[in-house]
Amino acid sequence: MERSDNRHAIVTVAICFLIAVIEGLDIQAAGIAAAGIREHFGLDSSQLGVFFSAGILGLLPGALVGGRVADRIGRKQVLIWSTAVFAVFTLCTVWVNSFNSLLAVRFLAGAGLGAAMPILITLASEAVSPQNRGRAVGLMYCGMPVGAAILSLIASTDFGSNWKNIFYLGGLLPIIVIPVMMWLLPESKEYLKAKDQAANTTAEATPQGSFKDLFNSNNLLRTMFIWVSYFFTLMVVYIMLSWLPSLFQELGFSRKEGATAQFYFMVSATIGTVILGMLTDRWKKAYVILLMYGGILAGLLALNAAGSLTQMYLASALVGAFVIGCQGVLYAFGGIVYPTEVRGTGIGVASAVGRVGAMLGPAIAGSLLTAGFGAAGVISAAIPCIVISAIFMLLLVRRIQN
Repeated sequence: MERSDNRHAIVTVAICFLIAVIEGLDIQAAGIAAAGIREHFGLDSSQLGVFFSAGILGLLPGALVGGRVADRIGRKQVLIWSTAVFAVFTLCTVWVNSFNSLLAVRFLAGAGLGAAMPILITLASEAVSPQNRGRAVGLMYCGMPVGAAILSLIASTDFGSNWKNIFYLGGLLPIIVIPVMMWLLPESKEYLKAKDQAANTTAEATPQGSFKDLFNSNNLLRTMFIWVSYFFTLMVVYIMLSWLPSLFQELGFSRKEGATAQFYFMVSATIGTVILGMLTDRWKKAYVILLMYGGILAGLLALNAAGSLTQMYLASALVGAFVIGCQGVLYAFGGIVYPTEVRGTGIGVASAVGRVGAMLGPAIAGSLLTAGFGAAGVISAAIPCIVISAIFMLLLVRRIQN
C-alpha cells in the first residue's frame, strides 16, 4: 500500500512538474519575444506592457473557474482540458495579424493556463501526506523557473531569434504532454475519498466546493490574508518576470546581458523554490516567511545599488531565488489552509486575486518607464508591496496556529 502511495505521489508530482515547465516557458516567452513583437506590430513601451498583461488577465477567469470545477468533477479532467485550451491559443499567437487579435489570443491562452495552475497545486498537495505538502508543491512548482531557464537558453540560439518559433514551441509541447496525462496521471485520492463520503452521506455525488465556504467563520480571515499576500507578491513576481531584461537595458547593459541575467534569475529560482518548499514543512512557518520576504527585499535593494555587471547578475540571482520561491510557498500555503472539499476553489480564487496583481504589475512598470522613472523607479515601487505581503502572511500563520 505504501509503495502504491509513493508511486501515486511521484507520478502526480512529475506530471504536474511538466505542466509547470510549460507555464515557465509561456511566462518567459512574452519577455523574450517582446523585442520581435514590438517591431512586428510597431508597439511602444506602454502597449508592450498591455501585451504582457493580456495573458496574465486571462489567468484570472481561468483560475476562478478551473479550481471550482475541479472541486466538482475532478482534478484530472479539468487539467487536461485547460492544458488543451492553452496549447491551441498559444499556437494561434503566431498567426494573428493585428494588435487586438494578439491581445485576444494571449488572453485565451492565459485562461487555459490559469485554470491549470490551481489544479496543479491541488494535485501536488493531495498526492502526499499533510506534513510533506510544502515539499511536494515546491518540487512541482520549480518546473516553472526550469521552463523559463530552458527558454532563455533557446533564445540565445538561431531558433530562438525568431519570436514565432518561441510560441510554436510553447503550443506544441502541451499537445505532446496531454496524452501522457490521459494515460498516466491518477485522480487525487483525497478528492475520490471526499466524493465517496459525499455519496454516502448525501444525495449529491460529488464534494461541492462553494465560494461562500471561503467566507465562513473558519475561513474568512484566512481567505482575506492570503488574498492580500497573493496580490502584492504576484505583482512583484510578474514585474520581474516580464521586465527584467528590459530593466537591464534601461540600466545601460546589452540585450544579451539582460537575457543572461534572466537565466541566472531562473536557475536560482529553481533552487530557491525547492529549498523554501522543504523549509515550509520543517521550520516554523513564520521563520520561512521572514526568510523569503527578507531575501526579496535584499535582492531588490541589491539591484538598485549594484554598479557592475557581476553585481547585477548576483542581485538577479538573489531576487530569483526568493521571489519565485516565495510564490511556490504561497501556493503550498493554499494547500495547507483549505480543506479538501474547498481546496481547489480556495486556491483558484486566491490565484485569481493574485493574477490581478500580476496583471497590474507589468502595466504599472511599463507606465513608470514611459513616464521616465527608469529601472530604479520600478524596483523601488516593488518594495512596499513586499512589506505588505510579509505582514499579511505573518497574520495568516498566526491565524492557522490559533
